[in-house]
Amino acid sequence: MKVPLVDLRATYLPIKDHLRDAFDAAFEKMGLFLGENVQAFEQAFTEYCRANHGLGCSSGTDAVTLAIKAFDFEPGSEIIVPAHTFFATIESVIHAGCTPVMVDIDSKTYCLDPDRVEVAITDKTVAIMPVHIYGHPADMDGFMRIANERRLKVIEDAAQAHGAKYKGRPCGSLADAAAFSFYFTKNLGAFGEAGFVTAATESTFERMKLYRHHGHASKFEHVLVGYNLRLDELQAAVLHAKLPGLDANNAKRREIAKRYDDAFAGLDVVTPFVADYAEPNYHCYVILTDRRDELVNHLTESGVGTGIHYKVPAHLQPAMRTVPHRAMPLEHTESVCNRCLTLPCYPELKDDQITHVIESIQRFFAS
Repeated sequence: MKVPLVDLRATYLPIKDHLRDAFDAAFEKMGLFLGENVQAFEQAFTEYCRANHGLGCSSGTDAVTLAIKAFDFEPGSEIIVPAHTFFATIESVIHAGCTPVMVDIDSKTYCLDPDRVEVAITDKTVAIMPVHIYGHPADMDGFMRIANERRLKVIEDAAQAHGAKYKGRPCGSLADAAAFSFYFTKNLGAFGEAGFVTAATESTFERMKLYRHHGHASKFEHVLVGYNLRLDELQAAVLHAKLPGLDANNAKRREIAKRYDDAFAGLDVVTPFVADYAEPNYHCYVILTDRRDELVNHLTESGVGTGIHYKVPAHLQPAMRTVPHRAMPLEHTESVCNRCLTLPCYPELKDDQITHVIESIQRFFAS
């Protein structure tokens, strides 16, 4: 039996006919510049996140960059980030002209640790950017308290957190700004590249709009040097078609995660921890094991796809050798990166596929 880590075709089939109609309508009107699909999706996803303002853009990486740029930080300003994240988090800080300060994670949630953030703050610090890693919300109250005391901004990297909730509130509505990725493997994924930013205030939102579209204040007036970060009309149609099913699909992911949790209890693995404040979306179901490489080989031979999110932490990436940054002690980060393994966990998984994953892992540890 084959169990891929992701199954992109399975996400397309339920909306295939709807999408063809939406594409035909878009091509008939040729309203491809921030057209009806973009506007409809921006409104729908902003409301879904319970955010004050929201804006579609070209990718998740661009979304994080846009969220940072909207605050017009001075060049060289420091932004505190986790080293346990996809490298785009760090890239975006650098592209926005700021300096990443990498801080360790909580040993249970794998999210940025508020206690460690406090000791990393200097007079150059302007923002904290927690990542809701694997779709588990970071401890936002901790970051907001620090930010209020120190007059810092908080930007959520919610690239993996579509529909995840912190104390009942959706990720994307918890801070000064937030950034989402709609990369095609995400819980809400485009069939290409797309992203989204939310903003707490209208002034931040207006700066985002300017930076997204060449600094245009009017047709012939550019008030700042911006970018072309617009959301594509066809990708917006895909996302608008998928959004109504997001909550149900996240619930299916939680059901699969519960089956895994129960089946792996007693094995020599660490299953995902869920904080009492969190409702995760299980974008990734990640276990920790000291025998990761052996287990990967065994699962590959058994037809089970796996992933590693992430094998090399950001502070150890070759790209950082010539880039200004600071790295605090990162023992938890390095420990997780050495042992983490992602298992298939998506709503289209069939019952026998889930059973096959479970039994394959149980056989490995029994041997």
